[in-house]
Formats: sequence, structure tokens, C-alpha cells
Amino acid sequence: MAIAGRCIIVGSVGKQKIINDPIYGFISISNPLVFQVIEHPYFQRLRRIKQLGMNDLVYPGAVHSRFHHALGAMHLMTKALRVLISKGVEISEEEQEAVLLAILLHDIGHGPFSHALERVILPVSHEEISLLLMQKLDSEFSGRLSLAIEIFRNTYPKRFLHQLVSSQLDMDRLDYLTRDSFYTGVSEGIVGLERIIQMLHVTDDVLVVEEKGIYSIEKFIVARRLMYWQVYLHKTTLAADAMLLNLLRRAKMLASIEKLSYLGSDAFGHFLSSKDRAFNLDELAHFIQLDDHDVMMAIKQWVQEDDAILRYLSSGLLNRRLFKTTLFRDQPTPEVYRDCITRIRSNFSFVSDEESASYMMHSGTVHNEAYADHGTGIHIRMKDGSLPDIAEASDNYNIAALKAGVEKFYFTAAK
Repeated sequence: MAIAGRCIIVGSVGKQKIINDPIYGFISISNPLVFQVIEHPYFQRLRRIKQLGMNDLVYPGAVHSRFHHALGAMHLMTKALRVLISKGVEISEEEQEAVLLAILLHDIGHGPFSHALERVILPVSHEEISLLLMQKLDSEFSGRLSLAIEIFRNTYPKRFLHQLVSSQLDMDRLDYLTRDSFYTGVSEGIVGLERIIQMLHVTDDVLVVEEKGIYSIEKFIVARRLMYWQVYLHKTTLAADAMLLNLLRRAKMLASIEKLSYLGSDAFGHFLSSKDRAFNLDELAHFIQLDDHDVMMAIKQWVQEDDAILRYLSSGLLNRRLFKTTLFRDQPTPEVYRDCITRIRSNFSFVSDEESASYMMHSGTVHNEAYADHGTGIHIRMKDGSLPDIAEASDNYNIAALKAGVEKFYFTAAK
């Protein structure tokens, strides 16, 4: 019986390890190398990084980790491989192991509150760090992850294996939509993943979906669009992310002029006080010590800092006193910014100038692109042998319109 809200290793059967997952029930791991990688400290770190960052300030149940998600994606990959092999697709045992490792490690480079940290603290993206960590693990495991890295980088000749890891229809997306829907309680994200996986096939080295699965693919694309508006791009989440971004900017600035009394843990303080420098193996050693707890521990201490702006932002995040967000269809006019700066300077005595006010507000754009056929889209294998794109094959939803995506502008500021 699955235990709601938990994902734990509960035992073994023979040479198999059994993991109890709240979404799928029991997940079996029979490959020794896969289990050794799961047990490695690099992967265990993902237990301490939330999948949805600040989103639990909107949906309190959204506290699941990237560890949960990686295991779930690996489980779906196992099911997909079984389906493809049963249909005559040639996938060797070595390739099966490699693609399981590739999906298992696809998010290993995520830091705490990924995108805010990447924009302020870290000089490289989480994708680059994922590759560095995979290469480090490959060295530790005597080259046994080299094929997984080829699949991850899409340099392996069988390109459909990479599509299973990263594409418009991959095991990553199938798991995070299902898992995020479960933990947020947003039912619009539920997709028919069992039917989708059963309908997978390979034609001319391209991952395709059999015609009978077309309606499930349509629902998958629509569900993704709805989840972006209701969860990932929720106005309150945008406000919390903006506050965290500004808080880190402020802390880094204060650290640079030696006016920050608390730098946090050794690993967090290393990046917070660092100057621009290459992300080498030494930096990687500091990075793998970072998780959500480092950031939250620092924020809890920063409510006592001398700097009033840092105190305000830290207290606001801890106690859910967040910025107010407004969405616009067009770029906000300069008057919107000027009026906001005037209001902030009037309402907050510790904001003395425009530069200080910039920490109390944030603007940006959000993109909701439910389906984009960059490179290889989702192809439907029709009964006549043709392989039209889902946008051409679908007659129930305007998938072609969804490909265009929607862009909105947002402006969020202290009340």
C-alpha cells in the first residue's frame, strides 16, 4: 500500500529493491548500478531540494522533492522500455541500463530554488551542472555511465532513447505533470500516462505514438498548458520567486561590501561571497553541499540583519507576506514603474532612492508554450503508415494554436 506524501525504500525481494511511491505504488529496482547511483550522496542530495520551489506558499501540499520526481521518471522509463521491447524495438540490456541512468540523473544538477539561484549565485545552468556531475560519477564508477552521458547529450546513434529522456513527450514530463498534480491537488494536470506509454513505438529511429493514443496526447498537451497557468506560473508563485531573487541579489551585494554579518553555511557562503569565476571541479565540490536548508537557514538569520531591505524580504518570505502581482498583455508603460517607485518610497521609510526601490519590485515575462516541435515534435503513427505531427493529426483541439504559445508580462511589488 502506498503511503501518501512519502517515497521510501521499504525493503528488497531477492536482488530487487522495492520503493514505496505515493503515485505508482511499489517501484522495483533490479539493476545494481542504478541502485548504487541512487545511494550515492550526489543523488541523495535531491531529497533536500523541493521539486516546486516556493510553490508550497500557494499549494501547501507541494513539498515533494526532486528525489521523488527522479525516481518516478525512472519508473515510467522502465515501463516504456518494456512496451517498446514487446513491440520488437531492439534495445540491448546495456542501452536499457544507460537510459535508466540518464533519466534518473537528468535533474541532478538542480540547486536549491533552482532558477533564482542560477540567476544570482551560480554562474552556470543546472543542465551544465548535471552533465558535470554525471561525468564525475562516470569517473567514480570506472566509465560505466559513459553510454548514459551519450544518451543524455543526444550523441548516441539511437536518437529515440534521448527522446525518452528529453523531448516534447518524455518520461520527465509525464512524471512531473502527474506528480505535481497529485501534490498540489490541481486535477487538471492528470494525464492518461498508462495509455500514452502503451501507445509508444519507434519508427525510423523516432519515438512515435500509435494512432489509438491520439486523444491521450491531446489531453496531455492541454493538461500541460493548464498546469502552467494554475501552478508553475501562478501569480503568487511569481511574487515569491521575485522576492527570493531580490533577496539573494541584496544579500550578495551586502556580502560584496562586507556588510552582511551572516553568510550561511560554508557552501552557501562560498557562492554568496564569490566573485565571477569559472565553475570548475572545486566549485562543484561546494555545490554538492548545497540544498534548500542552506538557503532557508540563511533567510531565518537575515531577519535580524542591520539592512532593513534584507530584513523585510526575509521576513516576508518566512511569513508569507508577499509582493502583489499584476499580469499584463502588453509591456507595462514607464508610468507603471515610476508610480510604483513613488509609492514604495512613500510607504517604506528605509527605501531612500530608486536603486533601493528596485529590491522591492520586479518585472518580467512568462511564457506558456504547451507544445513546441523544436527539432522533433510528437508524431502520430497512423494506420496508413504516415507520421503526421500531432498538430496536423488532431481534430479535437487546436494544437496548432497551442504551438504558438502565450506570452504575458508581469509586474510584482511590495504592497
